Amino acid sequence: MLSLRPITPTDNAAMANVIRTVMPEFSCVGEGFSINDPEVDDMAGAYAGESAAFFVVTHEVGAAAGAGEGFSETAVVGGGGFAPLTGGDGSVCELRKMYILKEGRGLGGGRLIMDACIAGARAAGYTKMYLETVTAMTDAAQVYKKYGFEILDGPLGDTGHGGCDVYMVREL
Repeated sequence: MLSLRPITPTDNAAMANVIRTVMPEFSCVGEGFSINDPEVDDMAGAYAGESAAFFVVTHEVGAAAGAGEGFSETAVVGGGGFAPLTGGDGSVCELRKMYILKEGRGLGGGRLIMDACIAGARAAGYTKMYLETVTAMTDAAQVYKKYGFEILDGPLGDTGHGGCDVYMVREL
């Protein structure tokens, strides 16, 4: 069963692992990709504040070895957040670092993250949400389209993610 909650500092290592596991799956390594952003190691700190939020998706995994019957462990299998668009006018936020490990995909984690980010961005006063992705992330693009994101001809703001080739935005 998947659950969603705000990130805490104790989730930083697990979320960094998610990002560093998922990005190479889609050949998103090297210059111009968010895997190299300094915030990857401190996502809780990077998204603290009223104009940003980051959420982790957790999955309850079966009985832990040697822990006794009925004991289960919760593992971070994904996450995503929003923050002001760098180089934007303050009315646009960016959906950032929305990644889910293979074992957490197809279970509704993307929906949980999107619902929380859209609600949070609206509450923070943003009027649009922007995102950047890559063509290879086809499943993610389908989730974004379901949520009303439309493809743009080029990037907005100054994210520094020159490795991305798909740009999308939606009204909030």
